[in-house]
Amino acid sequence: MNIRNLEYLVALAKHRHFQRAAEACNVSQPTLSAQLRKLENELGLQLLERTTRKIRFTQTGLRLVEQTQVVLREIEALKNMASSSHYQSLMQTLDVGIIPTLAPYIFSHLNAVCRENFPEIELEIHEAQTNQLLHMLESDTIKCAIMTSNKDTSKYVELPLFDEPLVLGVSHQHPYSRMNEIDMGHLKNNKILMIDDGNCLHSQVLRYCYQFELEPDSRFVAMHLETLRRGVAFNRGVSFFPLLSTQQGSNENVRYIRCVSPEPKRKVVLIFHRSDPMRKKYEILRNAIARYMERYLVDYNAMA
Repeated sequence: MNIRNLEYLVALAKHRHFQRAAEACNVSQPTLSAQLRKLENELGLQLLERTTRKIRFTQTGLRLVEQTQVVLREIEALKNMASSSHYQSLMQTLDVGIIPTLAPYIFSHLNAVCRENFPEIELEIHEAQTNQLLHMLESDTIKCAIMTSNKDTSKYVELPLFDEPLVLGVSHQHPYSRMNEIDMGHLKNNKILMIDDGNCLHSQVLRYCYQFELEPDSRFVAMHLETLRRGVAFNRGVSFFPLLSTQQGSNENVRYIRCVSPEPKRKVVLIFHRSDPMRKKYEILRNAIARYMERYLVDYNAMA
């Protein structure tokens, strides 16, 4: 079985178009088509349902594409391990995916970490929701991602970065605005403005709603944290915000209150493929980010 034919298969699955897949592989369209038929003959399986309008993979074909991606990553890992230059320094460009409720607010911190520890690195940031980032990892569009830990990340190496507190945002007209902190048990029956359920923060806040008998307000659902912040500023209700999102350019009409007993938090992690040959380098990066954020959160706790 020719490895190149496996690459053709993955390219076709990515582009869903013979000509675009062929261009991506630097071969002619007839060559790519012929080699994929050869692959089907070698395996004795039908991988594609060929029609005049579109490409459709069979269920067997889809399973083979998924496994082929794993095989090709392992082959790439072997090639990289054979080259000692890959271990002399961290990569020059870091393609990292970050969830939207974190990306705008951690960017300056990441830059500070890289300037201090890895001045040769150029950050390439890809902001997307969790499901999109996992798809980008599978297609090798990105090499690692910073997100919150969840059941879908269990197939990857998951390195903890920091636990980010969630604080309560209220309008200055709200009765809570005079408080510096509030017990979670005292929030019972409050209506909570929510971010949409395509965002991992939604499920995290929803768990606290169930635990402390809070009421998610279905009349106001925001796509972005800044929209949520506007709703709070106009006293439409209260909501939870990740700490980092309250530190830079925060809306002056919103008051942030620390929650206690317990303090709600989300676990932020760095994830990447188990077969990635740069694992040691990601661990170095993880340690640098964790140290930096530990100092930052200690300062926050001291001010609380």
